[in-house]
Amino acid sequence: MTILIIGLVLFLGIHSLSIVNEPLRNRMAQSMGEWPFKGLYSVVSAAGLIAIIWGYSLARLDPVALYNPPTGLRHLAMALLIPAFPLLLSAYLPGRIKTTLKHPMLVAVKLWALAHLLANGMAHDVLLFGSFLAWAVVDRISLKRRQPRANPALPATAMNDIIAVVAGLALYAVFAMELHARLIGVAPIAL
Repeated sequence: MTILIIGLVLFLGIHSLSIVNEPLRNRMAQSMGEWPFKGLYSVVSAAGLIAIIWGYSLARLDPVALYNPPTGLRHLAMALLIPAFPLLLSAYLPGRIKTTLKHPMLVAVKLWALAHLLANGMAHDVLLFGSFLAWAVVDRISLKRRQPRANPALPATAMNDIIAVVAGLALYAVFAMELHARLIGVAPIAL
């Protein structure tokens, strides 16, 4: 699980820069320039994501069970994931959802991580999904004390909410019925 841990440290570490030291993040962006900083941020994030995927796939070859979730929790997990995709899209399509939740992507990450913790009890699952859940909770708490950064965004409209919900639910259906099995190797819905 070493590669998985390295990936989590890289990915969540770079995503935690504003959480632990926002002035340092701002100084780095200012000294490097915003776009070179974002480029470096993206490279470290991508390296972390690749290590997470690789490390998780290796850890699945030698699983260590921590708990065996009852079947009913798998159904609850599927229900918790229904709003995750619309929330993820609403982070990029501002409307009432984004205005109400402020940070819908963090809510989506929390739902995704919690749902997977409910449905999976292997050590590598707990490490991966528990890390993301803890990070999302800490990030949301830290946002209350951080200065919001100006980010270019689409204008907030009701149509963005409709697009986020409809496209998000369609994406959920395709992912649950087809893509999860192809990409992850586990079919959450047996057809």
